[in-house]
Amino acid sequence: MFYEMQIAGLTRQLPLCKVTDTLYIGAFVIFGDVELTVRTAQALLEKAPEHDVIVTAESKGIPIAYEMARQEGVNRYIIARKAPKLYMKNVFKTEVKSITTEKVQVLCLDGEDAEYLRGKRVLIVDDVISTGESLNAIETLVNQAGGNIVGKMAILAEGDAQGREDIIYLEPLPLFNPDGTVKA
Repeated sequence: MFYEMQIAGLTRQLPLCKVTDTLYIGAFVIFGDVELTVRTAQALLEKAPEHDVIVTAESKGIPIAYEMARQEGVNRYIIARKAPKLYMKNVFKTEVKSITTEKVQVLCLDGEDAEYLRGKRVLIVDDVISTGESLNAIETLVNQAGGNIVGKMAILAEGDAQGREDIIYLEPLPLFNPDGTVKA
């Protein structure tokens, strides 16, 4: 089963994936789709508030954050990592439970990146906002670092996230029944 949708003027087929016996989601994977990455970055930048730096969570937000920074002519964006790396010092951590991940995860911000964010206008970017848990975790890290969040963006808003007034997104993504029909 697939869900066909238009995203930044492009047509894509999203495979439907089981989350529970009564809930399926459209799997949006931007990895490897250069055309989609370039077009969605351009479309998001057209809607983006003034900002100094983009922050995203590892890993599906990385291509879009990179491409947005590249199109802006900026040489830096920040990634909240899923685990501390050996090069990271003075790490900031927070927990996150995502709809697409079975267990609680950790998001980490390197102390040097946190220092860079202090006082900066921060734009948080992700591929899909659904429950908002990943977004909340990134907000926590940016706030701990002393950054000023000026916007929260995603390519797609899934389910209840479509009704949020605090996020900017390109397209709504519905939730699905096991038979592939859109949930009411």
